[in-house]
Amino acid sequence: MAKTHYPVDSEHVMRELSRVDRRLARVIRKVGSFPTKKQKPQAPFESLLRAIVYQQLAGAAAATIFGRVKALGSDGNCPSPEEILRATKAKLRRAGLSRQKIAAVKDLAKKTIDGTVPPLAMIRRMSEEEIHERLTQVRGIGEWSVHMFLMFQLGRPDVLPIQDYGIRKGFQHVYKLEDTPKPQAILEHGERWRPYRSIASWYLWRAIDQKNAKKSAAKKRAKT
Repeated sequence: MAKTHYPVDSEHVMRELSRVDRRLARVIRKVGSFPTKKQKPQAPFESLLRAIVYQQLAGAAAATIFGRVKALGSDGNCPSPEEILRATKAKLRRAGLSRQKIAAVKDLAKKTIDGTVPPLAMIRRMSEEEIHERLTQVRGIGEWSVHMFLMFQLGRPDVLPIQDYGIRKGFQHVYKLEDTPKPQAILEHGERWRPYRSIASWYLWRAIDQKNAKKSAAKKRAKT
């Protein structure tokens, strides 16, 4: 997962989230501060290209395929929309893209060129609703992809990706639920986290990371 970088005061946000949510406060105490160092964001085309490639794939496999797709660029960087349009389906298949993803990246390239997907300078000034309306016109880009773009590329601090599996599992773990919660339940609970729902989400991801790390360590000890 990409690093989070939000232009907020981390100590203030941690205090506020801890004040309104005692269970999340325990996670915050264990994990500590979240990253706030600003990084240079990618162009929307490259970020969304990556999102399409990574859909429904494990991290290592997706990274390998994305590396092959990036290698199609003529200057050693990510290919331009024009280069993606010129690339044959056979070439994209050899890079590891499925037929559906080939159609999606071609559509992304077209909609970047025609302005449906705005350039970075413009998209930074747009509301989340406007960004969602524009980006979901691209084949293969849904609500989850838009949420990830808002959080990890634009650093918007108040996004809650309720459909994300990791968020749902993290919520289940933190709040000691027997079953994986419905997205609506997370949305309702998350009202108390405003205007820092992105950061609360980051802590839910870290909570499930910690849980999985403990399981892995326990398995290793059992084998020795």
